[in-house]
Amino acid sequence: MARLDFPKDFVWGTATASYQIEGAYNEDGRGMSIWDTFSRVPGAVVNGDNGDVACDSYHRYEEDIALLKQLGVKAYRFSIAWPRIFPQGTGEVNEKGLDYYKRVVDALIAAGIEPCATLYHWDLPQALQDKGGWANRETIDAFVKYAEAIFKAFDGKIKQYITFNETWCVSFLSNTIGAHAPGNKDLQLGITVAHHCMVAHGEAVKLFRKLGVAGEIGTTHNLYWFEGYTTKQEDQDAAWRLRAWNNEWFMEPTFRGTYPKALVEWFEAKGGVVPILPGDMETISQPIDFIGVNFYSGGYGRYKKDHEMFDCEEVQVGFDRTFMDWNVYPEALYNVLSWVHKEYGDTPIYITENGACYDDVLTADHKVHDVQRTAYFRKHFIQCHRLIESGVPLKGYFAWSLLDNFEWAEGYNKRFGIVYTNYESLERHPKDSYYFIQDVIQNNGFDV
Repeated sequence: MARLDFPKDFVWGTATASYQIEGAYNEDGRGMSIWDTFSRVPGAVVNGDNGDVACDSYHRYEEDIALLKQLGVKAYRFSIAWPRIFPQGTGEVNEKGLDYYKRVVDALIAAGIEPCATLYHWDLPQALQDKGGWANRETIDAFVKYAEAIFKAFDGKIKQYITFNETWCVSFLSNTIGAHAPGNKDLQLGITVAHHCMVAHGEAVKLFRKLGVAGEIGTTHNLYWFEGYTTKQEDQDAAWRLRAWNNEWFMEPTFRGTYPKALVEWFEAKGGVVPILPGDMETISQPIDFIGVNFYSGGYGRYKKDHEMFDCEEVQVGFDRTFMDWNVYPEALYNVLSWVHKEYGDTPIYITENGACYDDVLTADHKVHDVQRTAYFRKHFIQCHRLIESGVPLKGYFAWSLLDNFEWAEGYNKRFGIVYTNYESLERHPKDSYYFIQDVIQNNGFDV
């Protein structure tokens, strides 16, 4: 039996997002978000579900923080709902909304847990979407004003900020593929939204430095690892395009202030152009204190002419799969973070999300024996240890998610939590994976 020990300062945490857990969608002055609107579009969300109640964490946050304390995490990543702070996206601060997060942050600190706040986890105020949303550069200015309100309200208490969660999802998944709010299907719109979000990120970083806010700031990209199914050049090139759409398209601007030339040309051939204004790339590539990586899967790709956007199809062979039908590919985590380190240097890396969805069953004695999820975490923790031993500056890991919650377009049909949520009673029941992670944190390592 081998023992895998982690550095003493390694940050173990777990994560959630505001719209997925809070509920209280119309309380204390909160405005409507694009997800409130999208979830009311017939057929947009499985079973017509919405986040009106979700896990009711708005009222049960103390119970959730008790679960975090029992788990033993050093940090908790949560997101702030922009419509709670500025119900119309701009204007006067809604103090009741701000007070809610002050209560949450104070309770976390009292429990010995560092709050890590994501400024934008997809709940854009609907009032801004009505004016064009992220396709309108005025939304960049609104975001910076929102960020300023948060920085000033929590300076000295929140010491780690993430500007955006998964800009690929905000842009391409939501505005080109149309699977998420606001549900558009337009390549140019996806490209424009991605660029404007990254400019907004850079402007927020500049403001963070200007204000002298205590702590660190970074952003989170969702990265995947696609390899060519064969060594044929056409397969290698096709897999790269698929991978670069998720990875290089966001990492290159963040760290180098450029877009990958081959993909720019690919998009241009399809009529899509990046709307770069003077100074944009310098703004996007502001130095950051860390990079967050959300990792879930990867796979093989091969060339197939006229197949979707990149003449590339994913080869669905050789992997176990989660209930989301995603490949379980732990080695891809090692590969993609090794790539990040090699390409972009020694910037500290945090895995800001990693987890798995399975069809959990609550037993009569309120247990959930989620053997597959526990195995998933164990396998990915092994890759984390490999990365650290290989010299990759991996500083922390946030398990997704603390609670079963509103899983976006999948509604309540998919469970990612290490704590089971009974959506009728709203009772929480820790799963076996929760106790596995608790033990790993307590011992700062595990036996294999």
